[in-house]
Amino acid sequence: MEPTRPVGPPMECADTPTVIALLSSDTTTGNNIMTTASQNPPTSQSLGNGSGGVAEIAPSEAQRRLQQAQSILVDVREPDEHARERIAGSRLMSLSRFDREQVATWIKPGQSVILHCRSGRRSADACRMAASLVDRGIAVVSLAGGIEAWKAASLPVSCDARAPGISIMRQVQLVIGACVLTGCALAWFVDPRFIAVPAFFGAGLAFAGATGTCALASVIGSMPWNRIVPSGGSCCGGVSNNKGV
Repeated sequence: MEPTRPVGPPMECADTPTVIALLSSDTTTGNNIMTTASQNPPTSQSLGNGSGGVAEIAPSEAQRRLQQAQSILVDVREPDEHARERIAGSRLMSLSRFDREQVATWIKPGQSVILHCRSGRRSADACRMAASLVDRGIAVVSLAGGIEAWKAASLPVSCDARAPGISIMRQVQLVIGACVLTGCALAWFVDPRFIAVPAFFGAGLAFAGATGTCALASVIGSMPWNRIVPSGGSCCGGVSNNKGV
């Protein structure tokens, strides 16, 4: 007599079970831990579904953790961007000068690190640069969507109307683009030797990418129109939209 077999279509398992990373705090030890929730029992710890496997945190959850002093917020944008618009309480550590050991000195026992930029791309890069902090048991996450998502969630930011209207990196791009275009035009219509102009700027870009430093950005940043004048920041974006005089 054959054993009874279940009737109905065979059950199928998903090839890639959905895994969500959650940043939580151990109330007994005060240490930050990464836990996972899955439709199928997880077999290993996951960093979540952020860009390039980087763990992310939603703006509302980030605000809650900041208010409860469970995390510190680090802005990895450039100084002019931070001066123009910033999240209150954030500390500046530009990606171009990112020092994970300096960030580690800002952390109190039991705190995690939230990194943010404008849209989330640079903060994801900074998270990868701070991987050694994760190895020490310090949770490092990226603010999903950056400061733009923070404002979209009606959360407040501090603004300074006296800061430069165009970021230094955009100014660098404008200068290089104009010089390359001018050099190519001169090489075509005047003298072929002017091709050295775009070649020079191309070499500069390669050097900046290889070393993480940009001399042109430093020069442009020192220009009078880019000098940041200290002033009392006003609150803008989010719920409030008040502009300082």
